[in-house]
Amino acid sequence: MVTRMVDNGDNVLISPDLTGFTKWIEGVVIEVENNTFNGVVIAAETKDRNVFFGREDLFKTLNNREVCLQ
Repeated sequence: MVTRMVDNGDNVLISPDLTGFTKWIEGVVIEVENNTFNGVVIAAETKDRNVFFGREDLFKTLNNREVCLQ
């Protein structure tokens, strides 16, 4: 099984649903938490030092890393 994983330091796009902006914006992952109630929660910081956090589906990875879990 091959899956994508997000790690601290990864570059991501942050959804407008989370930021309130009209476009996806770039950020860097500063924390990844496995939350019992919400699943994976990601915190990402933008170049202007704003921090956004939310469910994993509100972020798109830019690193294109693939990890084999077998």
